[in-house]
Amino acid sequence: MYRIAALYHFTRLPDPRALRAPLLELCEAAGVRGTLLLAREGINGTISGPCDGVARVLDHLRGLPGCAGLEWKDSHSATPPFGRMKVRVKREIVTMGMADVDPRARSGHYVAPADWNDLIRAPDVAVIDTRNAYEVAIGSFEGAIDPGTDSFRDFPAWWQANRHRFAGKRVAMFCTGGIRCEKSTNYLLGEGMENVYHLKGGILKYLEEVPASQSLWHGACFVFDGRVSVTHGLRPGPHLLCHACRRPILPEDRARPEFEPGVACHHCAHETSAADKARFRERQRQIALADARGTRHIRWMAEG
Repeated sequence: MYRIAALYHFTRLPDPRALRAPLLELCEAAGVRGTLLLAREGINGTISGPCDGVARVLDHLRGLPGCAGLEWKDSHSATPPFGRMKVRVKREIVTMGMADVDPRARSGHYVAPADWNDLIRAPDVAVIDTRNAYEVAIGSFEGAIDPGTDSFRDFPAWWQANRHRFAGKRVAMFCTGGIRCEKSTNYLLGEGMENVYHLKGGILKYLEEVPASQSLWHGACFVFDGRVSVTHGLRPGPHLLCHACRRPILPEDRARPEFEPGVACHHCAHETSAADKARFRERQRQIALADARGTRHIRWMAEG
């Protein structure tokens, strides 16, 4: 079994570029793959590998400036969820594009998974799913509002257009692992909202801790690794990934007329040009050749 650790931590990293090479070297030596993002505001990512290798990397991360309190969410997979290790330096560890948003200053009230159901059932609470539309489409909490955003950058504009809907309400927000809510709740507090809450540990922690018999979650949760989606108990969900548009699809969607492996699905068939599709078909041909040789195509590695 491969151990998977999803993590984020907001702290001030004065020189994230200086941290990149030693971190990448350690991950590769430990047999760890995945993606880690470094920025002046902290660290974010998901890694996988042997238990002892992941533990070595987590120990290293907790030794970085201000990261002693770093937490992570563990899960496991029978197959490797990533093809290679990437450590990237970014402007933000989760991109909202709002320079004055700083979760280190303050964020919404954390709500433990065990207390989440009672909160979102309250009549004066509005529940907002801060994820992108394609993530919401395969699962969400009962009664949650879908902003219909294509990117987290779109959330502030959506809020400005819809804030009137939440007058006199308490607002409860959630996302996959919690990081987007750190920023979105800070943003709402800066916009004058007083009673703002978010699910501690995100959907992943809720699915891990709350039994299916007591759950208000419906569907699956999209994850950014080879599992594509997970359900209660963090068991792998039924979804596959369209390698053209990176959206989740169900096995039966492969029978739809729009589907062509690696080229299009019903979500994206009308979004790409004939030239795009020709390029995707050539990529698929190269993948088939790599499979015949018993090697991994660069696409598989890149998508890790």
